[in-house]
Amino acid sequence: MQTSLGNAAATVQTQRPRHFEPGEIGVFDQPWEQVQLGDTFKTRSRTITEADVVQFAALTADWHPAHSDEVWAQQSIFGRRVAHGMLVVAYSLGLVPNDPILALRRIKSINFKRPVFFGDTIHVLGKVAGKRSMSPETGIVIGRWRTRNQDDETICTMELEALWRREAPP
Repeated sequence: MQTSLGNAAATVQTQRPRHFEPGEIGVFDQPWEQVQLGDTFKTRSRTITEADVVQFAALTADWHPAHSDEVWAQQSIFGRRVAHGMLVVAYSLGLVPNDPILALRRIKSINFKRPVFFGDTIHVLGKVAGKRSMSPETGIVIGRWRTRNQDDETICTMELEALWRREAPP
């Protein structure tokens, strides 16, 4: 069943949300029509290394001493060097499978909660918070994601929109 919300159509859902663990067929193995509001997922993990941070600094020209100068960082509020926030966001995006995703449409918000240190291992927990039709070929899926570390502490939260592939018409 669909109901109209202005110019966009929203799907009214009657099925229960599902949860998918790493390696399971899940949210990201489905066309837009099969994604359910409330579906949740957990990604595989990735450890952040000094090499990651140095390469990101070289790529972005962000050599802030919080990332690149151990002596300076020891005097900072964190007490040691930290990963770039945008590196954490980029790795979070990369940890999420993306087969049916055609494009990242927008990141609506990012809230950094705590630093990521060299050697921290991150993973993403996510939830389908909304969806709407865009065209016969595409739909939008709104996700609310939480990046966590090896101690299950929240590193950052974000809300984003992805342009999602729809099923081919019969």
